[in-house]
Amino acid sequence: MNKTAIVIGATGLIGSHLVEQLISAAHITQVITLTRRPISYNSDKVINYVVDFAQLEQHSNLFKADILFSCLGTTKKAAGSIDAQRRVDLNYQLHAAQLAAKSGVEHYLLVSSSGANTNSRSAYLKMKGELEQAVTQLNFKQISIIQPSLLLGERDDDFRLGEKLGSILLPVLCRLPGLKKFRPISGKQVAIKMCNISAQPAQGLKYYKLDELF
Repeated sequence: MNKTAIVIGATGLIGSHLVEQLISAAHITQVITLTRRPISYNSDKVINYVVDFAQLEQHSNLFKADILFSCLGTTKKAAGSIDAQRRVDLNYQLHAAQLAAKSGVEHYLLVSSSGANTNSRSAYLKMKGELEQAVTQLNFKQISIIQPSLLLGERDDDFRLGEKLGSILLPVLCRLPGLKKFRPISGKQVAIKMCNISAQPAQGLKYYKLDELF
């Protein structure tokens, strides 16, 4: 299939596993990672570019590809405020999607969240819902929106107490009737599913909820 894929958020929990999957994927011939700091890979298949996400327009020439995987994200704690988190989780990702659509990228895959909703009282779920709504208006041939629940896996950025407690309690609670669909999922499982989705025939706009990711 000889596809070129772009990954933003390639140093994160899902993104790092995703790059590994794409390196071994038969339908992907080149992987472009856009990161804030240099990253080296043990594969000639991967090309890394250091970019300023606040000035992404200056890097518009890098968005010539077939697929864009958008895995960028941070936390309020790491960003310093909700407004700063919105810049990363919403503004940067939307700008990247706009540049990709303008450059002719056909397939856009977004890591969103279970419960994403523009009317949510949660600032996090509200921004995720706003991003989903905005990207579905862009001119992509295929849009795949991934909505995982709590993500499990080792992170390199910061310790997240809520996630740590959730990773211990949720697997037990989700054995109860009706709660299975909220069970946690590993970043690697999501990455594998995203790689597999990118090899499938175009399906227009499709949402992948938690049960479809396992």
